[in-house]
Amino acid sequence: MINVNEIVETIKMIDEEYLDVRTITMGISLIDCADADIDKSCAKIYEKITRVAKDLVKTGEDIEKEYGIPIINKRIAVTPIAMLLGVSGGDPLKYAQTLEKCAQSVGVNFIGGFSALVQKGFSAGDEALIQAIPQALAQTDHVCASVNVGSTKAGINMDAVKLLGEKVKEAAELTKDRDCIGAAKLVVFCNAPEDNPFMAGAFHGVGEADCVINVGVSGPGVVRSALAKAPKDLPMNELADLIKRTAFKITRMGQMVGTIASKRLNVPFGIVDLSLAPTPAIGDSVAYILEEMGLETCGAYGTTACLAMLNDAVKKGGVMASSNVGGLSGAFIPVSEDAGMIHAAQEGVLTLEKLEAMTAVCSVGLDMVVIPGDTSAEIISGIIADEAAIGMVNSKTTAVRAIPAIGKQVGDELSFGGLLGSGPVMRVNTASCAVMIQRGGKIPAPMQALKN
Repeated sequence: MINVNEIVETIKMIDEEYLDVRTITMGISLIDCADADIDKSCAKIYEKITRVAKDLVKTGEDIEKEYGIPIINKRIAVTPIAMLLGVSGGDPLKYAQTLEKCAQSVGVNFIGGFSALVQKGFSAGDEALIQAIPQALAQTDHVCASVNVGSTKAGINMDAVKLLGEKVKEAAELTKDRDCIGAAKLVVFCNAPEDNPFMAGAFHGVGEADCVINVGVSGPGVVRSALAKAPKDLPMNELADLIKRTAFKITRMGQMVGTIASKRLNVPFGIVDLSLAPTPAIGDSVAYILEEMGLETCGAYGTTACLAMLNDAVKKGGVMASSNVGGLSGAFIPVSEDAGMIHAAQEGVLTLEKLEAMTAVCSVGLDMVVIPGDTSAEIISGIIADEAAIGMVNSKTTAVRAIPAIGKQVGDELSFGGLLGSGPVMRVNTASCAVMIQRGGKIPAPMQALKN
C-alpha cells in the first residue's frame, strides 16, 4: 500500500525536482501496410496510424490531469520504413511526408521509424532510404530517422558508416537556416533496441507486437536531490544504495502510467525505459548527479567511474519496480540537453574524448554533440565507427547524434529550443581518418558474438 508520506514525497518530486514521465510512445507495426504500389502503401499507413493512435495524446493529457504527473511527450514509433520501401520501391520521401501528415493529424510531438537496419549489409530499400534521410528530415518537422550500422553479432558495416558520415553533414547543411535541426533528428546506432521509446532513435522492431505502449521515465533532478542530502563522507556503495531506492520510486510511477495508458487505449503494455534523461532546466541534469558524488565538474577524472555506478544502480533499482524493463534504461548524456554537461563543455573540462570514454558505461553514446560546421564527412564517419566499436565489443547500445554547426566554429553556440536545448560547438580532433573510412567493407564481429 502507498502511505501518505509516499504521496507527499512524490508530489515534492514533481513540483520541486523535475520528476516526469518523459514520454509515452506507441509502437505501431506497419508490416500489414506493405504494398507493391507506394501510394497504396502510404494510404494504408495513414489509415492505420490515425486509427490506432487517435486517442494517444488525449489519453496522455487525461492521465496528467487526473494524477498530476507531467507527461512531457506523446510519440509514435513505427516499423523501419526501409522494410516497406523494399517492397514498394519508389520515392522514399513519400513515406516521410505520410509520417509527417500522421503526426500532425494525431498531434504527437515526434514520430520515429524513418529507419534502416543495415548491420549485416544493405537489403532492398535500405540504401535508397538512407540516401533520402537528409531531404526527409529537412522537409518534415516531426519525423525522426535512425540507422543501425553494427551489432555484437554482426560486426560493423563500414560501407554504411561511410555513407552516414556524409548524410549527417548533408542533413545539417539542408537545415542550416534552422540551426541544423535535421542532424539532431538522426541517430546512428550499434545494437539498437527494438523497444526504445526515446527519440530520435525510436522505431518499432520486427519482433514486437502489432501495437504496444512503451513508457520513458526520467528523474535526474530527483536523484540529484537525494544525493545532495547525503553526508559528504558517505561511502560510494551506500550512495549506490540510495540511488537504487530512488530509481525504484521513479520507475514505479512510470509503471503505473504505462498500465493505465495500456488499459485506456486497449493496447498491450510493452516496457518501461528507466533512463535518466535530462532537460536543459537547471537542476534536471545527469552531470549534476555526478558532481554531487564529489566531482568539481563533470568531465574531471573519476567521471566515468561515477557514471558507471549511477547507470548500474538505476538499473538495479528500476528493475524491481516494473514488470517489463526495456529500451535503453540507464543514464543519458546528451550535451545540449543537460545544463551541467553544457557548462562542463563550455569550461573545456568535458571533451569529446572524455565523452567517448563515458559512453562505454552509460546507456547511449555521443548524443547531441555540436561540432564545427567544417568537420569533414570522413571524420564524422570515424566518430560513428569508434562509438559502434564500443557498443559492439561491450555488447551494449551506443549511438551518435552529432550536429555539424554549419558556419560556426569552436566556442560558438547552436540553439534548438525545447527539450533539445542548446550546445557549445566542441573541439574535434582533425587528424584524418579518410583512408580508413574509404576502405569500406566490414569490421568482423568480435569473439563475444560466439555465445551460443
